Amino acid sequence: MSSGAPRGNGQEIRLSRGASLSDFADKINANPGTLVQEMFNLGEMVTATQSCSDDTLLLLGEHLGFNVQIVSPEDEDRALLAQFNIDLDAEVAEDRLVTRPPVVTVMGHVDHGKTKLLDAIRKANVVAGEAGGITQHIGAYQVHVEHNDIERAITFIDTPGHEAFTAMRARGAQVTDIVILVVAADDGVMPQTIEALNHAKAAEVPVVVAVNKIDKPEANPDKVRQQLTEYGLVAEEYGGDTMFVNVAAKPGIGIDDLLEAVLLTADASLELTAPIDGAAQGVAIEAHLDKGRGAVATVLVQKGTLRAGDSIVAGGAHGRVRAMLDENGQSIPEAGPARPVLVLGLTAVPSAGDTFLAAADDRTVRQIAEQRQARRRAASFANSRGRATLETLMEQIKEGEKTSLNLILKGDGSGSVEALEDALFKLDIPEEVQLKILDRGVGAITESNVMLASASDPAATIIGYNVRASNKVREIADREGVEIRYYSVIYQAIEEIEAALKGLLKPEYEEVELGTAEIRDVFRSSKVGLISGCIVRSGLIRRNAKARVIRDGAVVADNVTISSLKRFKDDATEVREGFECGLTLGGYNNVQVGDVIETFEMREKPRA
Repeated sequence: MSSGAPRGNGQEIRLSRGASLSDFADKINANPGTLVQEMFNLGEMVTATQSCSDDTLLLLGEHLGFNVQIVSPEDEDRALLAQFNIDLDAEVAEDRLVTRPPVVTVMGHVDHGKTKLLDAIRKANVVAGEAGGITQHIGAYQVHVEHNDIERAITFIDTPGHEAFTAMRARGAQVTDIVILVVAADDGVMPQTIEALNHAKAAEVPVVVAVNKIDKPEANPDKVRQQLTEYGLVAEEYGGDTMFVNVAAKPGIGIDDLLEAVLLTADASLELTAPIDGAAQGVAIEAHLDKGRGAVATVLVQKGTLRAGDSIVAGGAHGRVRAMLDENGQSIPEAGPARPVLVLGLTAVPSAGDTFLAAADDRTVRQIAEQRQARRRAASFANSRGRATLETLMEQIKEGEKTSLNLILKGDGSGSVEALEDALFKLDIPEEVQLKILDRGVGAITESNVMLASASDPAATIIGYNVRASNKVREIADREGVEIRYYSVIYQAIEEIEAALKGLLKPEYEEVELGTAEIRDVFRSSKVGLISGCIVRSGLIRRNAKARVIRDGAVVADNVTISSLKRFKDDATEVREGFECGLTLGGYNNVQVGDVIETFEMREKPRA
């Protein structure tokens, strides 16, 4: 062997995603330099400290005889928390468990009345503040209802309705116990209805169907019941086990029946218990940057009790709970299981869906957050870099010929930014155009965003989603020639960016044949060289058109030009089929009698 790297003989080693060759070397007690040499021998150029992709680590492991296991982010997180004696999956003693409220997610097709239904449930007007009447944020609310003479609480998570928020809606299903599937009685089952139902099935949660808008004259609730039987939801009245409730959100018909159906479903098919004591654990449902209050996160407590003053970590964000607010903006001292609260005091904005947990002190949460951030950076760097091989070098040279649209995304909430990015990467983009998202973040557009945009090549466009730039930042953007575009509805942003990408495409041309002429005679002129005496066999021959010369079925000259064209002694612009003409070819002087001259032009063709 050319280097002294040890051989593994099938020994298993565990590496985190985005590990470097130095990390690999530590595991097998080798010199990182020898692994760099091994990678070079394998045709890849990797430095010792560079984050490697999963494929690179597996390739090197196979080459050296080691069984490399790439540790999943979840396993990595458990190992990280174990260092601080935190076990998220620890068994809880029966005597510590208390009954908790069900967590309900409202899903369904856009404009089927999900937000109106929540309005009716909590008697508050949320929809008035939404752009275009589409819910753009996840919100969580708790309501109290009378059931069998006992006051019961139900937690509602309102997932956004537009299809671009699929990723967030999937997360909504993961934290939920029951899904209310809203279907409009006048519209029936639609594509997003099925999509929402698939999320619910994937999360293995029971579904209660709210057949909305039954007060409309064209409403047909029985049709909805029949349509949903095709997707495995059979109504109780048809002998199934799914509860269907007819409601009309605007006049408030059937709301109590729907809440009762939720509680009956929870009691019949779920055992909803959680420990109320101990450190709080849960999930961040949504987060945004507030101008006056800093990072604000909506969290749902799943275990334990969260109190004001607790040190918490959520994803890569950490901090101390300065204040907790309920859905009405009222300050509350503590929150138990299934209680959604707004938390103030985090140092950064967590991502929607990040797990949060309370720990003993500030130092612990800071260390956990820092290690998570470092790990995420390494993993994303490895994924973005890919392998540096001789083949990819050629690809990079080709990529230099591509046209890029560089974007910087800024939004008012982490879930919104994530959903917009997700939707943009799902656009059907032709290969010759690249979409690059240089940066994303939560909060107002800043000077550093503008400077990054102007430094990129080509200059990036900044997309502000429900956020704005200050006058000073706008002035800098004007000076630097950076375009800032503002949007308040997500699909408008997606449509305009898609149009911009298509606008970057170079025009496509196709060859259109104009006509053919056969050379009958060749004359030699001291001024212009060879003059071809021709008869036009098809179409027309046009002066200055592109031409090729065909002899015995083979092309002998391509991409020449009809430099002069005459009918007898007069100059002509074009000569049509059946007429004779004299012509000279620019760039070719070896014509013979019997050659066929084929003329064509390149026309721009519309893109599909």
